[in-house]
This record gives sequence, structure tokens and C-alpha cells, in this order.
Amino acid sequence: MSDWLEATFAQQRPRAIAALTRVFRDIDTAEEAFADACLKALTAWPKDGAPCDPLAWLLTTARNAGLDQLRKSQRRAAILSRHTEEFQPMPVETPDHGEMRDDVLRLLFICCHPELDRRDQIAIALRVVLGLSVDEIASGFLVKPKTMEQRITRAKKKIASNPVAFDTPSPAERGARLGEVSLMIYLMFSEGWSNSTGPVQIKLTLCEEAIRLARLLVALFPAMGEQVALLALLLFQHSRRRARIDADGKLVALDDQDRSCWDRSEIDEATALLQKAQRIGHHGFYIIQAAIAAAHARAASSNDTDWTSIESHYAALYTLQPTPVVRLNQIAAQAKLHGPLYALKSMEALEEDLSSYRWFHAMRGGLLQETGAHKAAIVAFETVLALTPTGPERVVITDKITFSQKEIGDV
Repeated sequence: MSDWLEATFAQQRPRAIAALTRVFRDIDTAEEAFADACLKALTAWPKDGAPCDPLAWLLTTARNAGLDQLRKSQRRAAILSRHTEEFQPMPVETPDHGEMRDDVLRLLFICCHPELDRRDQIAIALRVVLGLSVDEIASGFLVKPKTMEQRITRAKKKIASNPVAFDTPSPAERGARLGEVSLMIYLMFSEGWSNSTGPVQIKLTLCEEAIRLARLLVALFPAMGEQVALLALLLFQHSRRRARIDADGKLVALDDQDRSCWDRSEIDEATALLQKAQRIGHHGFYIIQAAIAAAHARAASSNDTDWTSIESHYAALYTLQPTPVVRLNQIAAQAKLHGPLYALKSMEALEEDLSSYRWFHAMRGGLLQETGAHKAAIVAFETVLALTPTGPERVVITDKITFSQKEIGDV
């Protein structure tokens, strides 16, 4: 599949799946219909050219494909009897993009159905809304792909067996699911900001969609500090997008970024939102992360960064979420304060838990390079390469290996 086709399908997936789920009231049918539409596009678009509105084309084709499938399935009587007129074959037309936007948020609320535990909610949202593979999701959860596949299948069955799962949640139900939906938006942005795998590092359309959904939540719940802090966090991160990739397409580490390229308008908006969240009195996961991002945004250069403040914020975050990844980030801040040897010693306790986490090995390799232990650094970086990094990450890691090889004369 060509890169432009793959990128288009990924970009349109959230809104298309959300709209199709609303129409068919069945997640599997929506996914199958969208997959059929993508297969048809693989033949039609290279030959005829991409349509002016890819979403409209995919939606129309998927809806008609879903109708054909339903007519052949045993669910025909149960579903078609309720939607006889709605399921007439459709001509190609431009969809109501306002409706599509609401559908994505609605689908996130469906994925956060209270009968699912949080891990299943996250897994099904990543699979259905973002289209991540089972292997990618399993890697993020640090579990085996078979275990994750069973979890997603179980979650889909629970939703399908609930007669009200696809109804629009009431205001009370929206409030009860708000924390989970916020987490899904956070994960959506995270996947866009640092892709799980593949040739592309950043999916800006996914980041922008997450920010749009975060704005919708703030509009719906303006007095909720958690949602205000989430939007602040995403804007702080997004403000650095232009400095993150250089002119040659290479990843640029935060310390090396040209801060004049950071979007000051987004930083100013994020700062105001963070202050609002603080006035509301929110003291949660997102506001601490937003405070960390704000500390980076305030620094004129890497040398001016208040690492003491950042380390303290990570310590506070660890009390809320005592996970190995949060601890790893705290150690990264401590490396700036106490040096690489201190950090390497601290990382030893995380080695077993994060053995499949490529950022652990990348950070360890970088710290080993700082100490001059280049042979050990090469081993760490080769472990990163074995853990399916993205294309841009692979280039950075390969360059680091080459540097260490030159330092020890092994080239």
C-alpha cells in the first residue's frame, strides 16, 4: 500500500468508524464495512484519482458495503427492520462534518461503557477508534498479543450484548464516564505525537483531532479542572511540533530543539488554561504533566530548564500513578541533576518491568554513552532496534550506534 493511501485511511478512520457505529449500532459491522471501503479505494483511487472528499467516498462505500453484508447475515431481521429507510444505498455526497465530529466523541463514550474495566476500555478505544493493531496495543500494555486479542474480543461482546450501549449517554452518564473519555483523548494524542511503529513519527491529524475533542470536553464541562488541564497539556506538547523534525526529516531531541519555532500562541493559551485549572483546584494526573510541560516552555534554552521543579513534579506524579514508566521519567529528570551514573543505578530496579519498552533501552544507551561505556551503549541501542522503533527513531538510534563504534574504533 502506498504511503498516501495508508495516511488517508488512518486520518479518516476515527470519524468514519464513529459514524458507521452510530448507523449500524455494531462495532464489528462498522469495522468490516470500513475495511471493505478501504479495499475498494486501493483499486479505485490510484486509477481514477483520489476523491475531493475522501471521507464522503469512504463513508458512502462503507455504508453500502455494510448494508450488503447485513442483508446476508443472520442479523438482517433484527437490524434492518429498525432501519429500513436509513439503509437504502446512498449516492456519493458530502457528509455533515459537524455530525462526524460529535460522532467521534460519542464513540469514545461508548468505548468507556461502565460494564468494561478500564484496561478493556482503553484497549477497545485504541483498536476501534485509532485502528492500532493488536500487536501494537499489546506492546503498550506489556502483555502478549493473544492476551490482548482476547481482551478486545471480550470487550466487544459486552458492548454488543448491552441493548443500550449505543444510545447517546445521558448527562449523568457522560459525567460518570468523563475520566475514562479524557484518558482516551490523552492516548489518542500520545499515539499521534509519538507513533507506536511504522515509517512516520508524528501523525499531526491525530494530534489535532485529540485537541479538538479536548476542546469539546472543556466546552461541555467548563468547570471541570481535569479537562481544562488536559487541554493545556496537549497544547503545550503540540506547540513544539515544528521543532521536533529537522529539515532532513530527522527527529530532534527536546534539548536540541530550536525554541524560536515553538508556537507561542499555543503556549500562551496553554498557560492560561493551566492557571484556570489551578484556580479550580484540580490536583490530578493532567495538571502535573501540564506543569512539567510548562516548565519546559518557560525555559529559554535547555540549560535554563528548572530540572529541580520538573523532578519534583514527577515525584508527585509517581504518588498518583506509581508505574515503571512514570518512574523512568523521574529518573530522566534526576539524570540532569545528579548525573548519568546516578540515573543508571536507579534504572536497575526497572529493568525487568520495562524489558520490552524501547524508551528504557534508548535512555540507558544514551546515559551509557555519557559515561564513555560505548560497548554497553551499543548493546542497549541494538535492543531498541529489535523492538520495532519507528523509521525516524531507527535513524537516530543507528546514528548513535555509529558514534559509539567510532569512539571505540570498531568501524
